[in-house]
Amino acid sequence: MAANVSKLNMARLRRSSVFSVFQLDLLRELLCVLVAFCVLTQQSLADQQEFFEDFLKREYSLVKPYRGLGFSSSSQWDLMGTAMVTPDHVRLTPDQQSRQGAVWSRIPFVLRDWELRVHFKIHGIGKKNLNGDGIAIWLTRDRMQNGPVFGNMNQFVGLGIFVDTYPNTDKTHDRTFPYVSVMLGNGTLTYDHDRDGRTTELGGCTAMTRNSIYDTFLLVRYSKNKLTLMVDVDGKQEWRDCAEVSGLRLPTGYYLGASSATGDLSDNHDIISMKVYQLTVERTSEEEEEEEVITVPRVDDMYQFQVDVEEEGMSGLQLFFTLLFSILGLSVLAVVGMVLYGRWKENKRKRFY
Repeated sequence: MAANVSKLNMARLRRSSVFSVFQLDLLRELLCVLVAFCVLTQQSLADQQEFFEDFLKREYSLVKPYRGLGFSSSSQWDLMGTAMVTPDHVRLTPDQQSRQGAVWSRIPFVLRDWELRVHFKIHGIGKKNLNGDGIAIWLTRDRMQNGPVFGNMNQFVGLGIFVDTYPNTDKTHDRTFPYVSVMLGNGTLTYDHDRDGRTTELGGCTAMTRNSIYDTFLLVRYSKNKLTLMVDVDGKQEWRDCAEVSGLRLPTGYYLGASSATGDLSDNHDIISMKVYQLTVERTSEEEEEEEVITVPRVDDMYQFQVDVEEEGMSGLQLFFTLLFSILGLSVLAVVGMVLYGRWKENKRKRFY
């Protein structure tokens, strides 16, 4: 009987030890998972701290509801041209020809490091490449100015982000429209519509923003003299890199705005929201000392962005007709000259009788 009890106790001890080892292994695995999760979480938080917003700056943001926009003296935004407010969006231009509209902030922009997220919509009944012209997002010295650059003045001073939906030079450039691009103006540079702004472009990408079934967004981030442009237009809720410009220097005190224009072709151009976030960026004492006061926007190495746009050569048929009409024109001029010279000689002869 005692032997049986001893065997039973030994079996219980073995099961207990096996169970304890199992518990220890399970606890060890759970601990490893917890450590890995903490590391990944800290890395994600560090990335967010480095790249994402700290807090919304409502004084610079255009969000629903648009109470008093453009009409109240307490509003922080002004409307211009055909721009009108609805409960769901600010429509810059309707789907009609020859329209211009804009919305401009009244408050000078004084943030050093910031991020702008623009929720917009471009839609209309026109077929592809039979629509126009697009939307521009601005941070410029001058505000409320009509002009040929998507409804704003040319030779502007500041930053322009263009969502161009109509290809003026589709045959000569290898790109697909709609096309998003960046331009920095210093008051002397001219945006060339005939070349879709290629000669002054700092970077850009194709983004299918027109008549999209998804919400369309732009993200513009400016920090430590570097501008980053991203898009989210395919419904994945992920930012896709579009352009990056280092050594870009912007003064403070400029004005945020959005504008649009239509010509012979048209679309509805809507701004749903423009949200500005202030970024918290750590700077060393050396960086603080090197920070200079900027009065005119510039890029440190502007020549790296220069684009040589080749003129489109004439085809053989165009050359043939050009030569043909030139010869015909010269022949007509020669005949007319001979007739006039003959009459002059005849009149001169009659004077001697």
